[in-house]
Parts: sequence; structure tokens; C-alpha cells
Amino acid sequence: MRNFFRVVFVVLLAWLVFLVGTPVYAWSNTTRIDAMPSGERPAATSGTLWLLVGSDSREGLSAEDRERLGTGDAEGRRTDTMMLLFVPLFGKPALISIPRDSYVTIPGHGRNKINAAYAFGGAPLLIQTIEQNTGLRVDHYAEVGFGGFVNVIDALGGIEMCPKAAIKDHYSRLDIPAGCQIMDGPTALGYVRMRYADPRGDVGRMERQREMVAGIVRKAATPATVLNPLRWWGVNNGAAASLSTGQDTGILRAAGLVPPLMRIARGDGHLVMVPVSSTNTTTSAGSSMIWDEEQSQAMFAEIARGDTSKLDRFAKLPG
Repeated sequence: MRNFFRVVFVVLLAWLVFLVGTPVYAWSNTTRIDAMPSGERPAATSGTLWLLVGSDSREGLSAEDRERLGTGDAEGRRTDTMMLLFVPLFGKPALISIPRDSYVTIPGHGRNKINAAYAFGGAPLLIQTIEQNTGLRVDHYAEVGFGGFVNVIDALGGIEMCPKAAIKDHYSRLDIPAGCQIMDGPTALGYVRMRYADPRGDVGRMERQREMVAGIVRKAATPATVLNPLRWWGVNNGAAASLSTGQDTGILRAAGLVPPLMRIARGDGHLVMVPVSSTNTTTSAGSSMIWDEEQSQAMFAEIARGDTSKLDRFAKLPG
């Protein structure tokens, strides 16, 4: 009997080492970048503000991968997705989509779409642009590329999404029926990137992106992920393979993302977007989205105070 308990103890200890060691090892493979801008910056909020970015970089993708994922061959990096995750000291967390076609002032570059800030000056200029247009100080930065997104979805065994209508979009290689279905990595990527076949354009895409984030968190947080060694290994290393974070973001700080995202995935949080007055205005940068000055500033002011109690009222679109 003593030998039996000894074996059980050794197995449990080995399992614990694996559970802890896997994310530590995966984290060692992430890319650290100097993300924070220099110079004068807004005061810190009453809480913690993350900038979460989905990059459309094709780096690390083979020609076969680009064809399979329908990413095209564009060089360089742009921001396909931008979200602010605000974690207040008290109250519910909030995940706030920033329209990539927002027409804003980019320091040193005049007025342009906000995703151009990343193309002009990488993460530091993007953060500086967001800070100057919102008055909010970004505390931490995390960026994931196409490959990492697909790898995580596939490691989880797919994510269930429920489109209300069938979708066929040539640009994103998407051809799916209406109704609930399990989407693999390439299909999920097309689902969150597609906008040309959506009559609401980027607005619909942002809703799908927030929906997908919640779906990933829900499935990743299930016991099946932790108890399945292949899934646990795949999720951690799949995400880390194309993850970039700020120099000050260690593994413990990054782990702090999990609780607020889990709350949001359970419906105990706010899923909103920056209020806009127009979703399709012709500007010098082409068709752009214009922020509603009064509503957006009201939302930013509440976040700066750490008050998320009334953010749901910003979820509605004009008209």
C-alpha cells in the first residue's frame, strides 16, 4: 500500500510540474518588444488598461499556410484587431473594440485611419495615438499574429460559433452555413476577419471578434483543457509562438488577463465599442469611421475614473 501511495504522489507531482512548466516554457518563446511610447503621457487610470492587438503579419507563415488561411501576400504588419481590456479596482471588466478604420489624429502624421499608426511606427506610435485620442494611459500591451490565433483554435479542438446567416466571402475564403457549428482554426480566422460580405462591415466584424474571444476563453478555461496534456501543451505553445508583449509584461502579469476575460466570457462584464457618429464617411484616408465626440469622451472619462457601471449604454450604434 505504501508503494501505491508513493507512485500516486510521484504521478501527481509530475503532473503538477507539467501544468506549471508548460506555460513557463511557452512564455520563454514569446517576443518582447519596446511597446510603450516616450514623452508625456496621460495619468494612470483607476485600474489596469491593456491594449490587445491582432496583427495581420504573415511572418512565419509558409506559402502553403498563406494559401490555406487565405491571408494573401501583403508584406509588413498592420493591426487587424484592436481592443482595450479595462480591469477596474472595483466593478465589472470591460472589453472595448476600437474600429480599425477610426479617423483620428496620429502624432507626427496628421489625420488618418488609426490602424495606419501601427504601420507608421509600430506599437509605440499606436499606443501614443490611442492615448492622445482617448486620454487613457495604456498599462500593458499584447499582440498575437495569424498563426498563433489559428494554432490556439486548433489546439482547443475548434470553437463553437452560431452565425445567424450563411456566409460566403471570397476574400477570407469563408463558405459556411447558418447555425451553430464547430469552427477549426482557418475557418475561425476567416470568420473574425470577414467584413466585405457583412452588410455592417467592420461593425459586424468587431462583434464577431469579441464573440470569438469570449468563446476561446470559455473553452480554454474548461477542465478538459487542463486535464488533456496535448491540448494544454498546444494551447500554451500555439499562443506563445506568435505572441509579442511589452518588456514589462512578465508571465504573472500576463496571467492576470485570465480572470477578467473569464468574467467577460461568462457574461459578467461589458462588451462594447468606441461610440461612433458615422460608420462610413469619406475622408482623405478613404471610407472611415468617425467617433461620436460627446459619447466617446464620456466613455473614456468613466474608464479613467474606474467606473464601469454604465458602460453598457455605449454598446448601441447610431441609427
